[in-house]
Amino acid sequence: MTGTPVRPVRALARAQIEARSIDYVPLRERHGRVRDQAPFWFLGNFHFLTIAIGFIGPAMHLSLGWTALAAVAGVLLGTGFQAFHASQGAELGLSQMIQSRAQFGYRGVVVPLAAALFTFIGFNVVDTLIAAAGIQQIWGVTLPVTTFALAAVATVLAVWGHDFVHAMFKAMFWISLPIWTLLTAAIVAGYAPIQATLVADSGGFSWVAFATQFAAAASYNITYAPYVSDYSRYLPPTTSRVAIIGNVFAGSALSAAWLIVLGAWLAARTGSGDALVAILQVGNRLGPGLGLALCVTSVGALVAAMGMNAYSASLTFLTGWDSFTDRHPGPMLRLIVIAGIVTTWVAIALASGSGAINALGATLVLMLYLLCPWTSVNLVDYFVLRKGRYAIVDLARADGIYGAWGMRGLVSYGAGLAASVPFFVIPGVWTGPVAAWMGGVDLAWLVGLAVAAGSYLWANRKFARTDEDAAIARSQAELALIDAAPLHQLADTVV
Repeated sequence: MTGTPVRPVRALARAQIEARSIDYVPLRERHGRVRDQAPFWFLGNFHFLTIAIGFIGPAMHLSLGWTALAAVAGVLLGTGFQAFHASQGAELGLSQMIQSRAQFGYRGVVVPLAAALFTFIGFNVVDTLIAAAGIQQIWGVTLPVTTFALAAVATVLAVWGHDFVHAMFKAMFWISLPIWTLLTAAIVAGYAPIQATLVADSGGFSWVAFATQFAAAASYNITYAPYVSDYSRYLPPTTSRVAIIGNVFAGSALSAAWLIVLGAWLAARTGSGDALVAILQVGNRLGPGLGLALCVTSVGALVAAMGMNAYSASLTFLTGWDSFTDRHPGPMLRLIVIAGIVTTWVAIALASGSGAINALGATLVLMLYLLCPWTSVNLVDYFVLRKGRYAIVDLARADGIYGAWGMRGLVSYGAGLAASVPFFVIPGVWTGPVAAWMGGVDLAWLVGLAVAAGSYLWANRKFARTDEDAAIARSQAELALIDAAPLHQLADTVV
């Protein structure tokens, strides 16, 4: 995690609206650096929504120790799925979900696109509700005011796009890291006082609570999978796969494990039901202004993540648009789509009102159920079957080698999702019959992963990579022409 806080601020000042949407990124535009991936994904989890994940276990009377164990184990597993998607962006030069046309077809990709779009909008709704609940308790600001303020900043980030989001994340990383380190060091050293009336770590153990906390922690980073390549696609294709995966894994896992465990401590030791209020209380006990600084930087990091969600949501929607229309989605259409996405999550947030923690748990597990079959199919296809070899040009053609409807991928996704339904445990909504028989232990997402992967491998048991050699060679020849095209022509490149 190298760099200084000065360079990101300068990058923010120089940033311009991104010219690309879902196009292939030519080699001459690959200006990304692999060392930027770790702080980027670190900051993606470095805010109080992550702390709120740690409140789930204690709310179910799970002890601090068991909550921490479930959280760390879940984060490590979930981040593994997220990080392996990261290398796809650099190697293919495409946004994450457009790559799924290879498994689901040029038009069939709308099925996982719908799941991904639900994730992006769902996260921003939950982000808004969590932030609004804490801000109203601390500063008395109403839900509508908070909602519109967060949406306005997130919209600016999404409109300016990839480079602006990267620069904002790096700036917030350097601002946030020292403050959170100070708080954590004080807690570890025993300098963070707690309310004398509370008994620390008063919970116990139950498989239901442990599995719920584990699933929530795992889902937190698995839900990044549909857009992790959106932020690595400007890296040179020669970038080491191990370096990309390692940087994303280290950054994302470290911050998530850190703040989820910290959240569990805050829930167990302060008795607060709101993450933002809890960090304000503990910070202020440690020193004047520290609690306020923690709240402000955490809200700043959260709104940066909301901008990232909005940006990737626009790319996801445009992939679906491109699958069914003849009009190629350019920068202007991206702006219109962002406006529509922002309007959608603002309307849902305003209609949802309170109940943020309950919404958080239910939304996270539903995201997990919808995305696990997709991530399983995508990773098996990329790393096991095709081993990263794709005819990139054919991903932009309904009559290409991947077809309009990839029935093997669609059936495998459906099989994984259907098999997991009896195992569903959606807090406050529904518990599947098998999950109920097991006492409410949530294994649905693991079932979805396993069944989708097994189904896809079986459906492609006769697949031969050599059958696609000719198409890949043609694609590479066309991409070479694009890469060699004059700079002024690249903005109109359609691949």
